[in-house]
Amino acid sequence: MRIDWAAQGWEGLADGVGRRRLPGWDATTGLVVGERAVLLYDTGATLAEGAEIRARAEALAGGRRVTHIALGHPHFDHVLGAAAFAGAEVFGAVGTDELLASPRTRRELYEDAVRHGADERAAAEAAETLVVPHHTVTGERTLDLGGRQVLLANVGPGHTGHDLVLLVPGERETVFCGDLVEESGEPQAGPDAIGSRWPDALDRLLALGGEDALYVPGHGAVVDAAFVRRQRDELARRFGVS
Repeated sequence: MRIDWAAQGWEGLADGVGRRRLPGWDATTGLVVGERAVLLYDTGATLAEGAEIRARAEALAGGRRVTHIALGHPHFDHVLGAAAFAGAEVFGAVGTDELLASPRTRRELYEDAVRHGADERAAAEAAETLVVPHHTVTGERTLDLGGRQVLLANVGPGHTGHDLVLLVPGERETVFCGDLVEESGEPQAGPDAIGSRWPDALDRLLALGGEDALYVPGHGAVVDAAFVRRQRDELARRFGVS
């Protein structure tokens, strides 16, 4: 199936693999289209944004719905659109289910969204209907989308305590990194970051993707292994680890 990514405002990365840099916070959402299933990586910051992503993703997938969602980490701009994808199987790093089920976490996500400029009503609605992952990943998990397999890997902690990346094999591997890697600005380390472990997480990320992979940051342009390695070393200096 030939996909016209540009027609929906997306960037094609490989056969059946693309992403979109979302407006507002420049967060990335990724799409992998298989013969039997369609997987989305991250869901946007509000239900309205999630609904727009769903409509564009379904158009790109020839009218088929998104069947699987992988949440890269539990921050508002990556998870609050998840409820727009009714019926999808949702995956997260181990512990993400308990975290997102917590009323305290939902309140914090709402407050963080509003603090960053989200509409209060939209943020409240998204936080109240937030989807908790049905499946958690401790190490690695392979999903068969039909005609292609993808790998979910819990390589953290680092940016948060619950960082899940997506590897899409192909002629050139594509790795959706979440906010373990950022290109459009300095990597953000909030109160849930585990800086002492972040460089190790990037070492695991590089071992997973290899030297020739495309690395898709949570924010910013697609980068290569050399960029990820430089960011790894900068984070090591920043947090005083080797």
